[in-house]
Amino acid sequence: MREKVREFLQLEIALNHIPGAIVHVSHQGKVILEEVLGNRVVYPNQEPMKPDTVFDLASLSKVVATLPVMLKLLDDGEFRLDDRVSFFIPEFAANGKEAILIRHLLTHTSGLPAHKPYFMNNLRTEEVLTSIYNEIPEYQPGEKVVYSDLGFIVLYQVIEKITGQRFEEVVQREILAPLEMHDTGFNPSFQKERFAVTEYNEKLQDYKAGIVHDDNTESMGGISGHAGLFSTIDDLQKFCVMIENNGMYHGKRILSEASLRLSRKNYTSFDAEYRGLGWMLRSPTYASCGDYYAEESYGHTGFTGTSIWFDPEVALHVILLTNRVHFGRKPPILRLRPRLHNIIRSYF
Repeated sequence: MREKVREFLQLEIALNHIPGAIVHVSHQGKVILEEVLGNRVVYPNQEPMKPDTVFDLASLSKVVATLPVMLKLLDDGEFRLDDRVSFFIPEFAANGKEAILIRHLLTHTSGLPAHKPYFMNNLRTEEVLTSIYNEIPEYQPGEKVVYSDLGFIVLYQVIEKITGQRFEEVVQREILAPLEMHDTGFNPSFQKERFAVTEYNEKLQDYKAGIVHDDNTESMGGISGHAGLFSTIDDLQKFCVMIENNGMYHGKRILSEASLRLSRKNYTSFDAEYRGLGWMLRSPTYASCGDYYAEESYGHTGFTGTSIWFDPEVALHVILLTNRVHFGRKPPILRLRPRLHNIIRSYF
């Protein structure tokens, strides 16, 4: 498998689909493959990818930061899935959104739009939140899956309302610190040479390194519930170990088995896109985990070129980290991910 994976990714690098990659495969609790390939930056000067390279996780932030904190608060009795969002944020009820539940935000069935370019008007966090609270839903809640960054921006505010603390502080205390994820966080301060460089930015007149790629998150000061987290392959492996061990890490209970089991249920069988709480589930078509993963598989992707996928049928998880946006917002990653997972899953 190692040689096939290497050859596949080296070809993708040669085709300029990605600058480089780190891929990690664990099976039945054992690391069976970890490869570091290509470059962390190509423009203006080429420098190799390294095992401790720090990646902008993009939407993996939804499942590595926001989701586990929500599950911890669920464990602690702070809310129920059928609570109305407006119970915690009364102003959210504006323009017909009073029936939207926490469950709808977590499953991307709230009816909120997928995305709005708030950054184009230089809106800061409070202005972004006010705009979302005044949004008019596009669909009735629970009617249709629309993958919505806006919903996870609201969720991070729900977390702050419940805890009375800043989102990034709660993530650090409840998830990152107990998992010993010391190279993970928002607005990282590592040396520039550690980052997988992302896209060229006109405002900076340079490529982004350690500055969040997502435009709205950057406008919000680098912290949001939908994007903004940076991490390494080693730290993400710790997170994956906890998930596969039903919430346990090195003898410590991080999340309950009940909450993780609940998060992997399919809440959207009425739609072609299957969704758990936060997680993408293996859908009948266009699954980014490929064609071979079992039906109960779950994972997530990030726009920058990142992904995590679990297949509980064979106790397999695959972490793929790339900075494909260094070459612009091209679509090859949409074919790369499932084909790579097909290669890996064909051995089990």
